[in-house]
Amino acid sequence: MFTARTPEQAYADPWLLPLTQRLAQLCRSRRRVAYYYEEPNTSTFRYRGYNMAQLLNAADEVGVQENSACWFHRADLEQAGEEIAASADLLVVCRSGYESRLLRLITAFRRRDKKVLFDIDDLVFDTRYAHLVMNTLDQDIDAAHWWDFWFGYLGRMRATLDLCDGAITTNAFLAARLAECTDQPVRVVPNFINREQRAISDQVWQDKVDSGFARNGEFTLGYFSGSPSHNHDYGLVEPAIAALMARRPELRLLTAGYIAPGPHLEPFKNRLQHAPFQDWVNLQRLVGSVELNLMPLAPNVFTDCKSALKYFESAIVGTLSIASPSANYATAIQHGVTGYLARGHEWEQQIEQVLDTLQRYPEMAAQARQDALARFDGPAHRSALLAALGWA
Repeated sequence: MFTARTPEQAYADPWLLPLTQRLAQLCRSRRRVAYYYEEPNTSTFRYRGYNMAQLLNAADEVGVQENSACWFHRADLEQAGEEIAASADLLVVCRSGYESRLLRLITAFRRRDKKVLFDIDDLVFDTRYAHLVMNTLDQDIDAAHWWDFWFGYLGRMRATLDLCDGAITTNAFLAARLAECTDQPVRVVPNFINREQRAISDQVWQDKVDSGFARNGEFTLGYFSGSPSHNHDYGLVEPAIAALMARRPELRLLTAGYIAPGPHLEPFKNRLQHAPFQDWVNLQRLVGSVELNLMPLAPNVFTDCKSALKYFESAIVGTLSIASPSANYATAIQHGVTGYLARGHEWEQQIEQVLDTLQRYPEMAAQARQDALARFDGPAHRSALLAALGWA
């Protein structure tokens, strides 16, 4: 584990603003976009609503602010749905299923001949994949209520998509799946780093550099889970960790969030650490403390649609990742240069290779960070976002 310790940051959700303030923010500039998501959260809403609005609200390269954007939720619609539709030039509906209040909002935009776009970050709009989604998320396929839930969830997402004039998504692989379900245009705007993430990550990186990448003699693997649906993915790598711990006494495992080590690691429980769910700013400190970020995914169409955010959020704090070669991980990571790729049977060998070549770590970490900032920092995607909105 790295010994540099960046101080804990005071955190409060930056999007919890009064409705009046959000409406005023929407109306600041000539071109205005309203982002809709059912309820604010730190996952989809942050990446596809808050981050997009933050980027649009920033001045362009010559200091002109032509665009303004803000986010709204289901609880706002009864009071302000018509005002939102009157004030914004277009609406982006982020991963929200069909229901009456949303339909009224979309209809209010349509009455004014204003465009409505659908933004989605997962393969959750096509009922043909219901069985695959449930299997991947390790849910009980013999329980009827899960079938009711997922057919309802996927079907409602598709119904929202069908009401929209186009779609935006996170990567080309997922865009191709969207194109199978709609005749409307589909554009790609990747997930990216926001200003708050960049600020804390720069500090974590600099603290590691200033310490000379000093370590405490232990080598810590990190598995960071932002939702309780990753048990199946984590299970792919646990046997390899157990085999390595049996012969590498320096190896440790840090898990964080909604995951718990399984029976393979019971003999090594004194070498396991667990951290509770972290806010997304201080999570960067935790990721920056470990030597290797584990990113296993079961190989299938659903996981191939996942974006590369776990790679770039690790890379910007100078922590290397080892990932399954899914469509987007394999595109994001240059094996042996900015991180590592491992198929199902290669995890043990690949982790041990990193253990045995630690002298390369600082150079690779610097390359990974440079790559992440070049390809996944927010300003790099301003043009793609404007094009997706029809404002290029």
